[in-house]
Amino acid sequence: MPENILSVKGLDISFRGNIGDVHVIRGVDLDLPKGKTVAIVGESGSGKSVAMKAVTGLLEDNAVINGGQILYRYNGNEYIDLLSLNEKEMRRKINGKHIGMVFQDPMTSLDPTMTIGKQLMEGMILHKSYSKSDAKERAVELLRTVGILEAEKRINNYPHQLSGGMRQRIVIAAALSSEPKVLICDEPTTALDVTVQATILNLIKDIQAKMNLSVIFITHDLGVVAKVADFVCVMYAGKIVERGTAEDIFYDPQHPYTWGLLLSMPSLETEEERLFSIPGSPPNLLYEPKGDAFAPRNEYAMAIDEKAAPPMFKISETHEVATWLLHPDAPKVEMPKELKYRIERAKAASL
Repeated sequence: MPENILSVKGLDISFRGNIGDVHVIRGVDLDLPKGKTVAIVGESGSGKSVAMKAVTGLLEDNAVINGGQILYRYNGNEYIDLLSLNEKEMRRKINGKHIGMVFQDPMTSLDPTMTIGKQLMEGMILHKSYSKSDAKERAVELLRTVGILEAEKRINNYPHQLSGGMRQRIVIAAALSSEPKVLICDEPTTALDVTVQATILNLIKDIQAKMNLSVIFITHDLGVVAKVADFVCVMYAGKIVERGTAEDIFYDPQHPYTWGLLLSMPSLETEEERLFSIPGSPPNLLYEPKGDAFAPRNEYAMAIDEKAAPPMFKISETHEVATWLLHPDAPKVEMPKELKYRIERAKAASL
């Protein structure tokens, strides 16, 4: 296994509200190996984006970090706890220069009053001490890297003059402008049509290979995960409930929530006439759940699920799952037949 460039340990975050505190991140552990891609997957509200905003110091003003560490390999073997830095230190030392971020909607990242070139050059001048002429030359080079045609002309365009797919490429170029070592992509293809999605995903993979980037990919789409991830963390109600390699998650899922997510993916080969959906809805974290937060939606839930949160059960060196179903005293539960059928078909197709 390559060394970890980023490690999140016991991250715990609440948001202060008028009617009480909402405990949104409830002890998250995550490792990002150097040069690899970790995908964080889960329904909206599971805490994916909040956890990664903590990594970049972009949490809202009413956020309270109750505990944990975010260790970044800052220089050689030296780790720095990003939670120990204030907002000014994060902006000057870390953001852009070491960690870049690509958001879901490019128009929230791009300034409509500034040309594309000026926005790309800004980070290079600040973080890399480029001269204006060198920064402009590098900006044109970045536009070519992300597949923008006629880069010399486009550098003078404003965001509204570009298509959605081109704007997202610009955001990726801006995130790469200061040559970060870690790239966090927060649902970067959700607002794009399917053909553009595929192009953007391939672009990120190509750039990762060229620059030896370490990537965290936040998504609710397991189809995207299958294309980009080396490792997968499945998140539910502020906790990671299953983690493993992409092969572990897609070929040997063990958590009922992961089963539900996989079954929710449309398939042309399914024997079912209707799309599967996980019953119920995620818990309201204003009222912190006792025991296993997924229990009310889990048809295999046991009495203990309502009393105690399950620990992480280790299946292999790479695969861990938080469900009482893996306790030695738990009844044996098989994954749904439809999912088993799909996995067998996928394995056969990969041979």
